[in-house]
Amino acid sequence: MYLGYNEFGEMKQHTETKQKLFKKNDAPLKVIQFGEGNFLRAFVGHTIDKLNALDGIDMGIAVVQPIEHGMIDVLEEQGGAYTLFLNGIVEGQEKQETHLIHNIVSTHNPYKDYANYLALARNEDLQFVISNTTEAGIVFQQEDGFEDTPQKSFPGKLTRFLWERFQHFKGAPNSGLHFLPCELINYNADELKRCILAYCKHWQLEDAFVQWVEKSNYFHNTLVDRIVPGYPKDNADAYQKQLPYEDQLMVTAEPFYLWVIEGDDRLAQKFPVHLIDLNVQLVADMQPYRTRKVRILNGAHTALVPLSILFGHKTVSDIFSNSFTHQFLMDSVLKEIVPTLAMEKEELIAFAKAVFDRFKNPFIKHYLSSIALNSISKFKVRVLPSLLAYQEKHNQLPVHLTFAMACLLRFYKGQWKGESLPVQDDASLVAALQKAWEAPTVEQFLQTVLANETYWGANLSANKPLMQQLNLILGQIDTMPLDQLFSEFKTQLEDQNV
Repeated sequence: MYLGYNEFGEMKQHTETKQKLFKKNDAPLKVIQFGEGNFLRAFVGHTIDKLNALDGIDMGIAVVQPIEHGMIDVLEEQGGAYTLFLNGIVEGQEKQETHLIHNIVSTHNPYKDYANYLALARNEDLQFVISNTTEAGIVFQQEDGFEDTPQKSFPGKLTRFLWERFQHFKGAPNSGLHFLPCELINYNADELKRCILAYCKHWQLEDAFVQWVEKSNYFHNTLVDRIVPGYPKDNADAYQKQLPYEDQLMVTAEPFYLWVIEGDDRLAQKFPVHLIDLNVQLVADMQPYRTRKVRILNGAHTALVPLSILFGHKTVSDIFSNSFTHQFLMDSVLKEIVPTLAMEKEELIAFAKAVFDRFKNPFIKHYLSSIALNSISKFKVRVLPSLLAYQEKHNQLPVHLTFAMACLLRFYKGQWKGESLPVQDDASLVAALQKAWEAPTVEQFLQTVLANETYWGANLSANKPLMQQLNLILGQIDTMPLDQLFSEFKTQLEDQNV
């Protein structure tokens, strides 16, 4: 349900009473959702809400609390309903929407009532299992036992759930399920399946069950992308005043939405997300989309953070308040990262422009200091591949990404213009880099640091052009403003490449 505004900018009031609003939805149970947190409610809940607006789709969600302490009780009090506020920038224009999400038909806490949880497995309407148990959730734990009530790990609970379903439906091929994990790990569904099969072996479950898991169930790797700040604790009253009812579980998110799912026509028939106005991509291989996100969205964050902090900015949106950092971001992405990616250029540019809108979002404060966490390892994965690919393709270094790398190394020195920098990383790594900065010359510092394959995945000291240019930048970085230094460096490097 969409909460809109009339021509005078006033909220349209529901005709429903509060009591009716929070009455439990009675749609057929088709989705088991492991997790009741902000992301799933703002992402998957929004998706199912859109699907249920289509003719012939009636998809109810049963929420399972995956850890001992959670918000199941509050969801139950509200009849599974909550409000989603979307706030952000879309194509340069500010956008705000409010949706009432009411797809949850039941809530289950296996820590309080394990039998109630297992009973879900016997539901013949069930088709999907969706989860977000954090990156650490998809793990095999040796101590989990078949008879535990419940098992500690999410895959352990799920394996026992599947065994219950297998037994009840006597291994019928059509009783299998589609798994759509939303955990932020690569090949998340493959890893979930691997853990389930590990439990099958650990618990010595029969071969027929293993074959049913492998042949009658479908594990779809996914990529999800939406920033979800969650409950607006800093200004909850202002949000609450917009609603004609009380909501303890309102959740805020950005309008941007991307869900890439490895799936075929079989999935599309049951889960027709191609018919809704959200950016869901059903593809044979999600890896190009993951690379696009890592290189453009995450890469731009990681490349710009040290430079922006040294320049004096506090938040990501501050980057757009200054012509130097604004242009630096645009050129880094559009001229140096996008040309190295193996996707259609128009699609990449459209994605990049959406990223810029997300960075500008005035409703979300992304502090650069928090994004600076573990910047070396992030640079290795997110930025360095673009830098090296550009160098290989053009036989010259990318000006912006090389300068960004120099700022990264200078950032780890820990002090800038008499003030401490928010360096947050493994203590031994920070100590080693700051020790390396005690070298008599910048060249010796670079020789030590770039040769460390643990940092970069390769011995970068063998890359002589990179060594030379980083030495040039770092030798002058404390002597002039960053924008002036970059201008001189860019001119010099471009002259060399003519």
